[in-house]
Amino acid sequence: MGLSVTISAADAQDAEHILKLQYLCYQSEAELYGDWSIEPLTQSLDALRAELDEGHGLVARLGDEVVASVRARLDEDGTVRIAKLIVHPRMRRHGLGGRLLDGIERHFADTTERPAPSAKRFRLFTGHRSEGNLRLYRRKGYAQVSTREVGPRLTLVTLEKDAA
Repeated sequence: MGLSVTISAADAQDAEHILKLQYLCYQSEAELYGDWSIEPLTQSLDALRAELDEGHGLVARLGDEVVASVRARLDEDGTVRIAKLIVHPRMRRHGLGGRLLDGIERHFADTTERPAPSAKRFRLFTGHRSEGNLRLYRRKGYAQVSTREVGPRLTLVTLEKDAA
């Protein structure tokens, strides 16, 4: 009998597992851009815990193993800033990224658990060469709103969509 992947809210006990997975997942991004000093590879455990405390995170588990994660926070202006959507390399191309994106959007669209402000839009970014990420985000209804060159090899693409 195979195990199914479950998605749930991330908690403090997940932080170390998320950080290890993040380090693994961002190796391919670092190689793609020739930059191993990117923030996801240098982030501390305390900084990750602070992100979870300030916003909301989801984890996908295969049995007890954390195999995917996403984090987001809601700004005062109603913008949900989605960050660090990661999927274990062996679990990619199975829909987990899309499921996590849907789940984080649902969380911030549901105002029954939180007082105002409610989500007005969802925003995320990725590197210009990260074709898989760009395909997923466009398939999920995100449109490019800006680009910003952050170095000779990296341009960040910001994508956004309105909350339904």
